[in-house]
Amino acid sequence: MESNVSNRELNNNMEEQEIDIIELVKRLWQKRMFIIKITSLFVVLGLFVAIFSPKEYTAACTVVPQINKKGASSSLSSLASIAGISLGNIGGGETLSPLVYSNVMNNTNLQKELVYTPIKFKEYDEPVTLLDYYTNPDYRKFSLIGAIKKYTIGLPGLILGAISKSDTQVEAQPTLEDDAKLVTLTRAELSCIKILRAKTNVNINEKEGYITLSANMPEALAAAQVAERMVELLQKYVTEFKIQKAASEYEFISQRYDEAWAEYSKKHEEYAKFKDANRSISSAVAATKEEHIRNEYNVAYSLFSELSKQKIQAEIKVKENTPILTIIEPVTVPLEKSKPKRSMILFAFTFFGGALACGLVFGFDFLKSNFDIKYLNKWE
Repeated sequence: MESNVSNRELNNNMEEQEIDIIELVKRLWQKRMFIIKITSLFVVLGLFVAIFSPKEYTAACTVVPQINKKGASSSLSSLASIAGISLGNIGGGETLSPLVYSNVMNNTNLQKELVYTPIKFKEYDEPVTLLDYYTNPDYRKFSLIGAIKKYTIGLPGLILGAISKSDTQVEAQPTLEDDAKLVTLTRAELSCIKILRAKTNVNINEKEGYITLSANMPEALAAAQVAERMVELLQKYVTEFKIQKAASEYEFISQRYDEAWAEYSKKHEEYAKFKDANRSISSAVAATKEEHIRNEYNVAYSLFSELSKQKIQAEIKVKENTPILTIIEPVTVPLEKSKPKRSMILFAFTFFGGALACGLVFGFDFLKSNFDIKYLNKWE
């Protein structure tokens, strides 16, 4: 008995739900003209956005970070041992985490170099730096969609930016010599960096071990140039980061090597001059003097010889530590634009308009049945 009762209740609930759905569909059908009008309005708006949205092209490059394994190669060690040089365990050490490459691309110094990269655009005879292209009014293109966004959605930010700019018109200039080492940015540089960070991307595939660098620009050739420059700067800054310690050691040893070479040359010349001047003299004083000069010469030679070996070791260590970005997918000039995707824009606006219209129908029905709103008196 209980199971029969529960089955009846379940069937009744399903029938009620079916009736509710049918009623909702009927209501939407009754207000179909209202829904069509709202949806058509959004279709027109979608067409407007799709047509007037600025074009963008995406160029990408895929690279694989590589570094020599720890320890010098056996062949190199053998050749060095013949020359009396022990390379030891001077390899490149641990490989950099792929996440480091993303952080390096956001480095302010790297971004600053990127904004001053000259790029060739079709409409200009001479290359234009990205800084000028995005901040100089002489190169700034008018965008209808951009202007609408700027003075509607972006109006609060525009007002706040104007206020903050007026409050900080005078910028403090560095007064100490040490401040020359600090990174300073102008407002134009900072603005351009923000734009480029939105238009460039570093995608890291940790599982497969490769990195994809991409750039979006209004022109295909410009996008390829920016992507190519990104690869160059990434290689440069990752190398500086990885070999910083080894390069510092190499520079220190090189300086000591130059000093030892100068001292060795000096003592060698002194010893040769003394030998030439005292060929026929066999006194004890001359022999003692010769021994003293020879000892100084031997010490200078030993120091010079040892530093020569250390210099070679340090040089090899720098090369062993230098990471290499192996390009597996080079930068190519894109043939098709990546934005705007007009069909997707039109579909999104149409779907949103239809959903909004249906929601308005049920919303107005709810408001009219529960509240006395004079504006909805004509709503049927």
